[in-house]
Amino acid sequence: MTMMRFLCSLTLSMQFLLLFSSLFPTTLLTNCSPLNHSTHHHECHEHESYALLQFKESFLTSKSASYNPISYPKTASWVPATDCCSWDGIECNELTGHVIGIDLSSGQLYGSMDPNSTLFSLVHLRSLNLSDNDFNHSQIPAKIGELSQLRYLNLSHGNENTFSGEVPSQVSQLSNLLSLDLRSYTFGSLPYDLINHLQLKASTLTSLTQNSTRLEHLRLSFVTISSSLPHTLTNLTSLQKLTLRQCELYGEFPIGIFHLPNLRVLNLGQNQNLRGMLPNFHSSSFINIILDGTSFYGTIPTSIENLTSLNCFVIPRCSFYGAIPSSLGNLTQLAQLDLAYNGFVGEIPHSLFRLENLEILSLGYNFFEGQLALDMFLKLKMLNVLDLPYNKLSLFSQNRAVNMTIIPPIQWLGLGSCNLTGKVPTWIMNLTSLYHLNLYKNNLQGEIPYFLFMLENLTGLNLADNWLEGHVELDMVSKLKKLTALGLGGGNKLSFSEGKNTSNVTIPSQIQYLELRSCNLVHFPNFIQHLQELTDLHLPCNGIKTIPDWIWNKTSLQCLMIFNNPLIGEISPLICNLQSLVYLDLSSNNLVGMIPSCLGSFSRSLQILSLAGNKLTGNIPQTYVKGNSLQLIDFSSNKLHGQLPRALVNCRMLELLDLSHNHFNDSFPFWLGSLPKLKVISLRDNEFHGAIKCPSKCTFVKLHIIDLSENNFSGNLSSEIIKSFKSMTLSNTSHQVHLKNDIYHLLHSLVDIDLFSFPMSNKGVVMNYHGDQYFHYMVAIDLSCNKISGEIPDIMGSLNGLVVLNLSNNMFIGSIPSSLGKLSNLEVLDLSLNSLSGNIPQQLTALTFLDFFNVSFNNLSGPIPENRQFSTFENSSFKGNKGLCGIQLVKKCEDHSKPPLPTLDGDQDSESKSFFEFNWMVILIGYGGGLIAGLALGNAFAGDVFRLLKGIF
Repeated sequence: MTMMRFLCSLTLSMQFLLLFSSLFPTTLLTNCSPLNHSTHHHECHEHESYALLQFKESFLTSKSASYNPISYPKTASWVPATDCCSWDGIECNELTGHVIGIDLSSGQLYGSMDPNSTLFSLVHLRSLNLSDNDFNHSQIPAKIGELSQLRYLNLSHGNENTFSGEVPSQVSQLSNLLSLDLRSYTFGSLPYDLINHLQLKASTLTSLTQNSTRLEHLRLSFVTISSSLPHTLTNLTSLQKLTLRQCELYGEFPIGIFHLPNLRVLNLGQNQNLRGMLPNFHSSSFINIILDGTSFYGTIPTSIENLTSLNCFVIPRCSFYGAIPSSLGNLTQLAQLDLAYNGFVGEIPHSLFRLENLEILSLGYNFFEGQLALDMFLKLKMLNVLDLPYNKLSLFSQNRAVNMTIIPPIQWLGLGSCNLTGKVPTWIMNLTSLYHLNLYKNNLQGEIPYFLFMLENLTGLNLADNWLEGHVELDMVSKLKKLTALGLGGGNKLSFSEGKNTSNVTIPSQIQYLELRSCNLVHFPNFIQHLQELTDLHLPCNGIKTIPDWIWNKTSLQCLMIFNNPLIGEISPLICNLQSLVYLDLSSNNLVGMIPSCLGSFSRSLQILSLAGNKLTGNIPQTYVKGNSLQLIDFSSNKLHGQLPRALVNCRMLELLDLSHNHFNDSFPFWLGSLPKLKVISLRDNEFHGAIKCPSKCTFVKLHIIDLSENNFSGNLSSEIIKSFKSMTLSNTSHQVHLKNDIYHLLHSLVDIDLFSFPMSNKGVVMNYHGDQYFHYMVAIDLSCNKISGEIPDIMGSLNGLVVLNLSNNMFIGSIPSSLGKLSNLEVLDLSLNSLSGNIPQQLTALTFLDFFNVSFNNLSGPIPENRQFSTFENSSFKGNKGLCGIQLVKKCEDHSKPPLPTLDGDQDSESKSFFEFNWMVILIGYGGGLIAGLALGNAFAGDVFRLLKGIF
């Protein structure tokens, strides 16, 4: 299991602790007037007793209605003819006898809330807590606004049948509120997926913050708000807790909220489109700052040291960058520090090793560098979690005897991709509390030390992609009785076997994650059949030929990866039993037959579907269920045909579609533009035809890469289609390494995408761009090898986020637009094998990142622009243009002022004939693919770059 999944689970645990801390009656004692039934001067009023009994009668009680393990039916004590002030969960005013408090949290209530419930006749209520019950997706009644005396309102839930629908605007009328808790969610298809059920209008939130100016606690996590935050929040000077996790917030976060004098807890996590910066902090009462999964950016200010009470600073998966200020080490109360998945650079400050209360330290997936002794971390005596994967660190262990008195109680040790060398550190054997060990992708050598199999608390062990060698027997693994995740494959030279006598081996049946990549397996390990809780199975790069039928009965499977094996036969239709699948990759095998038609509609949870690189035939699935979760579909490099099913428009979460290298015969699928998250389209090497245009206005809101090369597209390239690629403009895209991408983070939680790379020329040197760089970096258009005619639209120059533009081997005429000089990020420009005329625009000399340039075999004339950049391009970039001259060519430009001599018609015909002869010749030798081989980029963007994606998925 990955650290990401652990932290998500940890966050959920914190959420539950926060939730249930508000459920117990003791909370009401703290927040409200004391419950002291023995000192009542007045008994409960008869009409209020009646109202409560009527409310009770409208519900059943069920143990399953509450999540709290110590819940009980509180209304069981509500008996007529007894004083309601003595009933469980009821508080009365000692002088007047009016009911002023109701605490039915975890009361096992089951039923629908009546919008006219008698509960709302209790107008003296100051506190109402109905959290952790089952209200069967009822709406919150508008009559809640009639309880004008309410100070504490808690309707939070974490079960399957919570309140749902729109929060009534009448909530904003509760001007006396001190605490409002509407947190509401259920689990999705993944353990860390949460689904919102309540919606709150921005206007209601604005009114609430205007009217309830005494608010101290405002908890709206998992309530869909879908707006920016009102600046009226900055006026809530009494506010102590503000939790707005996963509310679909966007826009700029009001920085004044950071300066509220009493704010102690701020949780804005999982609002991907919420931007903001950390301010210069002054004296503050902050205890928790949680910003994970937002678009907060900038650096961490050195003034953070002024937050002397800070206990939790969690900002992973944001867009922060720069160095970590050493002043962070002055926060002596800090217990949790999570900076993972950002763009931080430099060395890890040694001041962090002074944080004696630090329990969780997560710095993975940044760009920290330098050498660092692991012994430094052992000084943190309270450390439970240490996670440092995927930086540029070189960690080393002195491998000496460690003083047992200073060994911290580390439970999670993540040192993946940290350049560890030598043998597995021996001091690990002293970490008796260790339950997760990730040493993935280092340079560790030798055999797997036996002491690892003696760590009896170990639940997760990942040793993949090292230089370990030897033989691993099933009985060794069986000693880890609590094991739930095991990774051994990759670059190791291990062989895994079940042994001859497996009947005496008791494999931990609770294993959920199993990765045995490149472990010399020639058949499916039989012990997998007995893993009852298996969710993730990774067996790529082995010699497995067949999949046993019993695998299709493992309905708990969420991830099935068996790519790069010699699998034969057809894909069993029984695969559609696996309705919990999130990730399916059977690519690069020898599978034949048709794709099971159910794969588009059998599961709402499936996000990644890759069947690329097989010998599959027929149509692709024609039905895609509405509300499906598909983010990536890769059917490339098969023998599929037919038209694209229009039902693909139901894939609203789709980010990547790769259908390259097949036999699809269809017109340009403009209707894909309606998909709001689509970033990558590859239709390369098919039989698509007609004009690349839309019958009406196109959208393509987030498209970053489109590859339509090697088809039969024709006609003019319209300006309208180029205008639709707005996400390719610099104002809407970013080439900074901390750019977030949904697929990228999903894949990082499942596989190591850094294993995959593709070469591209960069400033004359062929460099490898790794998987993470690809997702953060590439913006490209490839229309090469078609029959597109007319002029290159001038508006192409507005797509200034482009890195690759390939229009080669078409029928473009006219001049090269000077507007292409505005493509400031362009590295590859191929206009070869067209009929372009005129001069090479001088404006192209402004393209300072241009590494590859090819205008060969056109009708260009005049001098080649002279500058430092153009002097690096070889003569092959310009040949086939009889009118060109320059230092790169045999024909020099002696006098630039003289007009070129007119060309005889006969010469024109001769050149035209030789052009087309050469055109077809180079296609036959593999040059005509533009960026396939002729660019000398090592297949920088063509089908092989999408093979990168196929490899990733």
